[in-house]
Amino acid sequence: MATLFSPLTIGDLKLSNRIVMAPMTRRRALHGKIPGELTALYYAQRASAALIISESTEVDPHSGIAIPTRPGLTNGAQEAGWRQVTDAVHGAGGTIFVQLSHMGRTAHPSQLLDGRQPVGPSALAGTGTIYTANGPEPYVTPRALETPEISTIVSEFAAASARAKSAGFDGIEIHGANGYLIDQFLRDGSNIRTDTYGGSVENRARFLLEIIDAIKLYWPVNRLGVRLSPTNPYQGMSDSDPIRHFAEIAGLLDPLGLAYLHMVEPPVQLEGYPVTAAAIRAAFKGPLIRAGGFKRADADNVLAAGKADLVALGEAFIANPDLPERWRLRAPLNAADKATFYTQGPKGYTDYPSLELVED
Repeated sequence: MATLFSPLTIGDLKLSNRIVMAPMTRRRALHGKIPGELTALYYAQRASAALIISESTEVDPHSGIAIPTRPGLTNGAQEAGWRQVTDAVHGAGGTIFVQLSHMGRTAHPSQLLDGRQPVGPSALAGTGTIYTANGPEPYVTPRALETPEISTIVSEFAAASARAKSAGFDGIEIHGANGYLIDQFLRDGSNIRTDTYGGSVENRARFLLEIIDAIKLYWPVNRLGVRLSPTNPYQGMSDSDPIRHFAEIAGLLDPLGLAYLHMVEPPVQLEGYPVTAAAIRAAFKGPLIRAGGFKRADADNVLAAGKADLVALGEAFIANPDLPERWRLRAPLNAADKATFYTQGPKGYTDYPSLELVED
């Protein structure tokens, strides 16, 4: 029976526990979407995680550079910034994958270079607002990608993955969740295309599978993970039959030999939303990471029942850089200061005390 502190091998990586640091946007990148020394310290502080998955990192070279912002991995300066991070994490004994993403329709025109407009699988806008340099702005209707343009974006994912290898990352997580471009293709609430990238599950998954194939030119497939969020409504996302559709998507991913599949679904599902975890677990036989607001007891239960192989935590890792040790000792946790999640500087980023400092 697996526990939080059972070792696990994914691909050719040996992990010391089952507690993963989830990808979390923190908007601390410097001008030019470059990670700095503060980011290196932030991740190194959390190196006791079984695996760190970086914040969402842009593959789009046309994404703007105004701060506060997310980091990118499209040029040499960004690559060098990430090298500081991976060196710091490895120096602290940790393992780190970079999460690669494209915002698609969730970008705002003010965030794009050369007067470009957001793009998506279809001309359907997200709902809600996006945080920009000028404050919250409503989503705009994207331009539907022309079929030949899709291969260009696939190439951008591949190019960023090559830079990730040069930057010293241990692997890649492909962000197919939470309303970003790949997720926009996967779900039929945002994809109403009639070409080979729309309609059937196989067609809607084609973009993701082409990205995986392109990245495999630079990385062994057992160093690639994929993140999915079948029912997350964030940014206006929906699907007509997520249990069936995402079980089929998981089945398409299963024979590829991925390092893991990472799915976002809370341990107690939101009222009115279907539970997809069992169907996905049945369809995907490789290592499965579960995320979605798990507490210690939830994590214990899903691992003991074989419903997941690892559990990813977000907010708990923000406030507790030594979260695995605190859970091992069943020690109290620091409370997260949500007001500083997306601000600048060290406050609420690198100044949370470890248990050792609290006890001193």
